[in-house]
Amino acid sequence: MESLKRREFIKASSAVAGATVLAASPVSSVFAAGSDVIKIALIGCGGRGTGATFDAFASGQNIKLVAMADAFKDNLDSTYNTLKEKFGDKVDVPDSRKYVGFDGYKEAIKDADVVLLTTPPGFRPQHFEEAVKQGKHVFMEKAVAVDIPGVRRVLAAAEIAKSKKLNVVVGLQRRYQTNYREGIKRIHDGAIGDVVSGQVYWNSGGVWVRPRKPGQTEMEYQMRNWYYFNWLCGDHIVEQHVHNIDIANWVKGKYPVSIQGTGSRAHRTAKEYGEIYDNFAIELTYDDGSVVYSQCRHFEGISNRVDETFQGTKGRVYLSAGNQAVLWDAKGNEIYRHDPKGNPNAYQQEHKELFEAIAKGEYKFNDAEYGAYSTLTGVIGRIACYTGKVIKWDKALESTVDLMPTTYAWDAMPKILPNAAGEYPVPMPGKNTELYI
Repeated sequence: MESLKRREFIKASSAVAGATVLAASPVSSVFAAGSDVIKIALIGCGGRGTGATFDAFASGQNIKLVAMADAFKDNLDSTYNTLKEKFGDKVDVPDSRKYVGFDGYKEAIKDADVVLLTTPPGFRPQHFEEAVKQGKHVFMEKAVAVDIPGVRRVLAAAEIAKSKKLNVVVGLQRRYQTNYREGIKRIHDGAIGDVVSGQVYWNSGGVWVRPRKPGQTEMEYQMRNWYYFNWLCGDHIVEQHVHNIDIANWVKGKYPVSIQGTGSRAHRTAKEYGEIYDNFAIELTYDDGSVVYSQCRHFEGISNRVDETFQGTKGRVYLSAGNQAVLWDAKGNEIYRHDPKGNPNAYQQEHKELFEAIAKGEYKFNDAEYGAYSTLTGVIGRIACYTGKVIKWDKALESTVDLMPTTYAWDAMPKILPNAAGEYPVPMPGKNTELYI
């Protein structure tokens, strides 16, 4: 953590965060033990928002959904109908508390004790900032930003959340998964010695595509097809592979001092894939000289792999989201194998622990900090591959490249636009790198 220059990094964010979060008044109405119900608001009514709400209701606490917000009315209506059918009176969201549009989140947050932030990642910094300003506990999905100025905003808001004793959980659910907790505890206790190398993977066949429809503005098209635009998604190394990158940082107990790598747009090259790459391979170098190799790709029809391995001076470890954790000593003898029987669902566990703490009036969670730094690791990895350069962590912190639009409106234009053929500019190392750092 020393190499992060944490205080300087957070201080640098004051220009963007000071006028809102840092000037906010003290908390006046945080849910405390003894209240009858924990009121939640859902900001972002897609599949992940629906899933997060299911997980919140499965926490075992007395919860009521009282407000919803989404840029699109059809998204909100669909999610509302699904939740209402499943949870009945626990979903108390009249039309007056259904907020549609870019600014609806501000009103929805007012109605709740806890806010679920599940929009595309590009909106996360401003939504988190507002939730903290209003003094609300937060569950927010990964990734928590798409660019370095956004990460700074999240870190500034995280400091204020800490001072207000607001619980913040980030949807890096492996942190709440028993096999990871047990395996990494043993690593930190020295079971495999000093970790000197590692490999982390998210290799899969890619995700959905939502083709352009007649009459859509450019803003609507990009938001409907958000996975393929960096201002919304951050590329899949940030939006998806952040899970595995976070495990590397957790195992090491620190963050890399430099990152280099390569990536390309090899197979998913059609214009409907926007501006993002379909593969990345990066090296995370830490201050002790250890290197973790990171690989992610979206290739259809080939073998998939989503897991993590690490090698130490006394042994090695294998971890996976499939509830596996196996440690071996230097001679290959198995020294620990996690028993997956009866393990809780990690998606539900993160909500269970969050809402249990809130119900008891306890302050236990400030995940925003490690969520922001692991997001930052992914962002720097993306920049390294887009530019073809070795990116030093401390140098990257100085970046002012802001990917977000200057105006949020359906007739406003994002910063990246298609040519006459509908094709978007794709990062080319050594050519258009000024767009990225």
